[in-house]
Amino acid sequence: MKNISKLTIFPKASIKDALAIIDSGAMKICIVLDDHKKLIGTISDGDIRRGLLKGIQLTDSIDKIICKTPLIAYIHETKDEILAKATKHQIFQIPILNNNNTVVGIEDIGEFFTQISQPNKVILMVGGKGSRLKPLTDHTPKPLLQIGGQPILENIIQNFGKYGFNNITLCVNHMSELIEDYFKDGSHLNVKISYLKESTPKGTAGSLKCLKDISEPFLVMNGDLLTKINFLHLLNYHQQNNSFATMCIREFDFQVPYGVVKVNENQQIIGISEKPTKKFYVNAGIYVLHPDALSFIDHDEHLNMPQLFQRILDNNRKTYSFPLREYWLDIGQHIDYQKAQDDFSKEFE
Repeated sequence: MKNISKLTIFPKASIKDALAIIDSGAMKICIVLDDHKKLIGTISDGDIRRGLLKGIQLTDSIDKIICKTPLIAYIHETKDEILAKATKHQIFQIPILNNNNTVVGIEDIGEFFTQISQPNKVILMVGGKGSRLKPLTDHTPKPLLQIGGQPILENIIQNFGKYGFNNITLCVNHMSELIEDYFKDGSHLNVKISYLKESTPKGTAGSLKCLKDISEPFLVMNGDLLTKINFLHLLNYHQQNNSFATMCIREFDFQVPYGVVKVNENQQIIGISEKPTKKFYVNAGIYVLHPDALSFIDHDEHLNMPQLFQRILDNNRKTYSFPLREYWLDIGQHIDYQKAQDDFSKEFE
């Protein structure tokens, strides 16, 4: 059981205050208490992500996002009892109360889950040619380009392994023999690696149709991303929302370089915004899918992941977005590759 002093927040605080507490620690949670240390509720990393999607501002009160009926346990309960609760509800942190209903600590179930093997498969898309990174990719596939003294793909696989995801499938095509020769069966990285070989490129979703024995939600990720996302939190978010398909998204800001003129139906000017900044959410290339999502893919078709999501939406299946706040970089161009080199020691070592 861990001390909650650095996780505590009070009702008058802002969401920005809660975010500072969550980002400063590894547990990704705030404990909201009243003046008598009685539990009001909790705020998780997922609560904040859902709030941001609803348009809530960081300056707003935490009252808008507090989970006021969190899963709790009492100090007299055994570790096995607490673990059973957490496993049933897929919760990673549980406040511990005494018989007076005062919070005395918090149990970090996540530490246990990161030490066990997860049943969910991970599919990494590594078949692209990396044309925008030529000449670096003339003789080396992009996933084998070095970042911090090791291939990009090795960093990705190690991050998954850290969270217990050790069943890895690599979808390969371009220069596949070099990737297979380097990673082999994955045993030197304490994971099990298998390969899906595309005879022709099938997009970021088409090759998924060849997957076998999928009975659990599975994760899919582009093989050229550098990120510090907690994959267990992503899977937990997907399962708690009973989502059929979950897409990680990233906020993207674009400043219009001109004054934007707003007119009415009679072409009268009713407002002018000088070089406004527009905000969008973009696809971050990381997904969680229900096994039945494979039924939306035809055999031997070229299909990209946004097209698959559109099919799922057209069939009224539940889809969710997972806003990324963690470090994330798509290594698609030379400027991105240089940034990854500069960021690696600061972010990952």
